[in-house]
Amino acid sequence: MEGMTEEEAFALDEYYTNNPPRVDPSKARIRIPLVRIDSVTAEYLAERARATSKKPEEILSSLVREKIALTL
Repeated sequence: MEGMTEEEAFALDEYYTNNPPRVDPSKARIRIPLVRIDSVTAEYLAERARATSKKPEEILSSLVREKIALTL
């Protein structure tokens, strides 16, 4: 496959900038359920995220893995 010319790349960029693809979440292959958390948990996650420079989901994953390891 040949590379794209600069003009083609700019044209493609302009097209997708002006016509973003439409996404239907109901057709997603991977579904991630939303979970509601209380304000204390949310504040804890936010503080830990700031202190450790990690994402809240990384902190939750770590906590869950620790809990699983303790029960095995």
